[in-house]
Amino acid sequence: MTGVAHQKVNAGHLKRNAYLYVRQSTLRQVFENTESTKRQYGLRQHAVALGWPVERIIVIDSDLGQSGASAVDREGFQKLVTEVGLGKAGIVLGLEVSRLARNSTDWHLHVLRARLQGGILNKARRGELECPLPVGFLYNAQHQPVLDPDKQVQESIRFFFDTFRRCGSACAVVRAFRQKGLLFPRRLKKGPNKGDLVWAELPHSRTLHLLHNPRYTGAFVYGRSRTRPNPDGSTSYTRLPREQWMLFKNAHSGYISWEQYEENLLRLRENAQAIGADRRKSPPREGPALLQGMVVCGRCGSRMTVRYHTRQGRLIPDYVCQRDGVEHAIAICQHVVGEHIDKAVGQLLVESVTPLALEVTLAVQQELQARVDEVDQLRKKQVERARYAADLAQRRYLHVDPANRLVADSLEADWNEKLRLLTEAQERYEQQRQHDRAVIDEQQRARIAALASDFPRLWQDPRTPDRERKRMVRLLLEDVTLIRQDQITVHVRFKGGATQTLTLPRPLTAWELKMTPAQVVAEIDQLMDDRTDKEIVEILNGRGTLSGEGKPFTSRIIARLRRDYQLKPRYDRLREKGFLTIEEISERLNVPPLRVRIWRSHGLLKAYPANDKDAWLYEDPGPDPPRRAPGVRLANRRRFDNNAAHGLQEVQYEA
Repeated sequence: MTGVAHQKVNAGHLKRNAYLYVRQSTLRQVFENTESTKRQYGLRQHAVALGWPVERIIVIDSDLGQSGASAVDREGFQKLVTEVGLGKAGIVLGLEVSRLARNSTDWHLHVLRARLQGGILNKARRGELECPLPVGFLYNAQHQPVLDPDKQVQESIRFFFDTFRRCGSACAVVRAFRQKGLLFPRRLKKGPNKGDLVWAELPHSRTLHLLHNPRYTGAFVYGRSRTRPNPDGSTSYTRLPREQWMLFKNAHSGYISWEQYEENLLRLRENAQAIGADRRKSPPREGPALLQGMVVCGRCGSRMTVRYHTRQGRLIPDYVCQRDGVEHAIAICQHVVGEHIDKAVGQLLVESVTPLALEVTLAVQQELQARVDEVDQLRKKQVERARYAADLAQRRYLHVDPANRLVADSLEADWNEKLRLLTEAQERYEQQRQHDRAVIDEQQRARIAALASDFPRLWQDPRTPDRERKRMVRLLLEDVTLIRQDQITVHVRFKGGATQTLTLPRPLTAWELKMTPAQVVAEIDQLMDDRTDKEIVEILNGRGTLSGEGKPFTSRIIARLRRDYQLKPRYDRLREKGFLTIEEISERLNVPPLRVRIWRSHGLLKAYPANDKDAWLYEDPGPDPPRRAPGVRLANRRRFDNNAAHGLQEVQYEA
């Protein structure tokens, strides 16, 4: 097998089967010409040498003893044709072509088609094949590709690539054209107006087509895809790798350089990886995660994805390394709350960028002015095109015979319609121009001035969109690596290779964030010596002290804290000090419990509330306890002043 054959075999061929067709014309040849049969079977080794595994090499030898004059009675040949037609064959091996067919009509069409295809390929190899050109290019009189002489077309395409370079995503380019009211050119490929230039809104699919097309670099390219007919009548398209293209760089003038084309493809791949297996990069989006698409796991090296949870009505980002966990149903590698990491990295950027604020200001101002001027030129070209159409309609109307009213009326109506379109284009142009100038003069210049004088305030301004902060981060940082241990280690890698490491405390968990501060718990513990739950609530709320959940205190919260922190209830504290229950004091004084309550409410006994449910504990009255004194007013016998009646009916005298 020659070296040329080795060069023709590629990965696409090796994905399919190899077929070895063996045939002898008569049974006599089968038995007598055994050497020829051995040579045909020996081609199996050539297939192995070309890269096919033995199990993928299919030998078709059912046509031994069958003549090649016709394909009707050859079952093996019919099977081979079927497999080739279904696209299952990567290569067909035979000792000579006549083994397949000796009827010249079987080969005639194939030879003609091969000659035509060979001529096309030869032209393509020289870069001289006239392929359909994308919008923005035309063939000149010498059949050479040149830039479209229409200046509006050229400027629209250049603005397209400049917008992608600035915004970094295909969706952002479509959004920019729509917001600015710009149309994009295309040429009709079929129909009665084939080849005409039309203007329409820019769709996302067309944006991707332009970004992937290497002809905009001025390169000649052929063979980017392969077309195959399917058995059901449909057509399948296979995109081929670049090494199989016929590519000639700098074959003609272009709109971007080859390096810019490669950079655009790289940006598109990074954007596509935002939803891929590893999510290595992604364009800045609307969420608050500052480091979205830039965080690397310091344990396994994978990119960390972003999740969000809600805390007090705010979205809080989490950086999660979950690829292996999802793939293998195991625990995730690490999970880090991102809010304090974003703040630390943002502060680092503020400290790093502030010395360069003036330089950044000038660059931003120049870029904004260039954008406005560029868009203004494109809109002006649209007005010029509408004016040319109106002038052309006017000339047609003026050259018509006035007596031919049917034609004159039609041309006059067309002229009026073109004048209306011209007026609308002029009005839109003036409105957009005034709007752009107003934005630059008032809003942007104020923000630029703020950038130069107070970059930290601008960075922390809540009106600054999260997407803009992320774009600034991507201009300065390459990636950020996180390692969660007892502390969070943050390795920041800047553009250009400089690095800096931050060490941050471990973020508190959700339940830790809801914990009441230790000093508040200690104060509650101290207040329980002398106060009930209700009284403690009034004291804390009067000071404006809040619970761990950020809410005012209630008796239920106090009870939960007492249970969680195992604080002694006020009842137990009073009992440890020797205070008596109502039963004990009743037995001690030899009076019924109701009499004890009356004496306590009138200050004859010293008592303290044990809770908010009217449970009291009594101080031992000592050697001189109160006794019954019929006919004497209870108010005259008061010993203590701080006992509350708690709803008891007032009794003036003892019976």
